[in-house]
Amino acid sequence: MKIRQLHYVLEVAKRGLNVTAAAEALHTSQPGVSKQVKLLEDELGVDIFVRNGKHLSEITPAGKRILDYAEKLIAESENIKNVAREFRQTDEGDLTIATTHTQARYALPKVIQAFRQKYPKVALHIHQGSPPQIAKMAAEGEADFAIATEAMHHFEQLVMLPCYHWNRCVLVPPSHPLASVKKLTLKALSEYPIITYTFGFTGRSKLDQAFAGAGLKPDVVLTAVDADVIKTYVRAGMGVGIIANMAWDARTDRDLVQLDASHLFEPSTTHIGFRRSLFLRTFMYDFMQLFAAHLGKELVDGIAALPDADARRSEVARRVKVQSTL
Repeated sequence: MKIRQLHYVLEVAKRGLNVTAAAEALHTSQPGVSKQVKLLEDELGVDIFVRNGKHLSEITPAGKRILDYAEKLIAESENIKNVAREFRQTDEGDLTIATTHTQARYALPKVIQAFRQKYPKVALHIHQGSPPQIAKMAAEGEADFAIATEAMHHFEQLVMLPCYHWNRCVLVPPSHPLASVKKLTLKALSEYPIITYTFGFTGRSKLDQAFAGAGLKPDVVLTAVDADVIKTYVRAGMGVGIIANMAWDARTDRDLVQLDASHLFEPSTTHIGFRRSLFLRTFMYDFMQLFAAHLGKELVDGIAALPDADARRSEVARRVKVQSTL
């Protein structure tokens, strides 16, 4: 049995049993993948996949168990390599972050700039997606860290640590009736078309909960995952924008009026997460602490050592004091 063969069967399963797609992802040939899969099955004496002619149609019961162990073995083999790199090249390597547009665009730039100054030999990779996509990338080892705010139930497989709290603001053109209001109310907001984030992104659930709790139904006429898109349509006069405070820039958005809305909505909390089995290199600990100063190595290791999500949540509630608010 070879590590490469385990990579191949995992990729085939991940690609919906499409061997051609798996071969493309692995940068090899389709016949080569098929051959290695069959060699592994012959060595093990069981089929991992059910075949319908030349095509794979499903994963066998034995195959499901084998794939579970293969995934763990691959992860541990990567950890072995990371241990060696840590002692051989402490300040070199790769760091992959999966996150949303808002975090990548507004929360991470200063952190990444500081990180690059400290670790110029570490290559950074940022993948953007929805919370479920982000969770999947981190859980499957495609990303080292997941950074997200919404849909925390998708992140149960990961060690999730709170980083900072944030709230929202309202944007309107200077000529808009709300521009002169001293203190916004949900009722006043509900009287105008609203442009805000797509459900499942950037704390949108808190917004919906606030209106529902007040017995109001907002007229959401347009949604987007990108605050800059929201601003564009506010400028076009299509509605009132509700965005994360961090996405407001006094210099570039000076043509819009910013209204405080923090008293209308509960704050949201952004988390950073990683696989419990991941070997954390020194630069990974440092990245977390640059992003959230309270996430020191001892605290991170203590929470990561706990065996299940419920225990980790309890320990987070007991020990983690979020210090930064954006």
